[in-house]
Amino acid sequence: MRTRVRGWRWRRNPLRRRSDVVEAWTVLVVAVLLFVVAPLVGVAAGLHAHDRASALAAVQRAERHQVRAVVIGEAPERLSDAHVDRRHPYRAQVRWTDPGQGVRTAWARVPSGTRAGEPVSVWFDSRGRSVAPPPDDLAVSQHAVTVGLCAAGGTATVVILGYAVERRIALRHRLAEWEREWARTGPRWTQPRT
Repeated sequence: MRTRVRGWRWRRNPLRRRSDVVEAWTVLVVAVLLFVVAPLVGVAAGLHAHDRASALAAVQRAERHQVRAVVIGEAPERLSDAHVDRRHPYRAQVRWTDPGQGVRTAWARVPSGTRAGEPVSVWFDSRGRSVAPPPDDLAVSQHAVTVGLCAAGGTATVVILGYAVERRIALRHRLAEWEREWARTGPRWTQPRT
């Protein structure tokens, strides 16, 4: 039956080596890094990413404008109705009436499966180029959460890899300490008794 004494590395005893003390402190530091620092890094990175993404979305909303247009051209490569996915856009010619400038036409991204004559909402930048819509609050939040989770996961990975390297080094030191101890006590055990 195997017994395990908890905290033996912290208490004074004749079997405790310097490497045992270092290992005990390392486990404590790793636990703090994993359970306190890594989540804080994730939260800080997520908040920073949210602020930057919100500012970028506000700039894009100011630069871009949405137009309600009618598709006047067919898709260059018509997809079969069985494979139509409205999330994947294609470029088609659209027409709309712009106040003060009259009827305008341009190439724009429209949802896949849109037919000629159907109304669509398209986004243009200040130069009149078709662009993607600016990110909404949900996209900004998803981006921030993703960045936060990646930062926390990356921090935890670095801590765990560092701990693995430290364990390897500690094992070498422990074996060296045991070798030195055996060099001192071994001859007393291996000499023949008379």
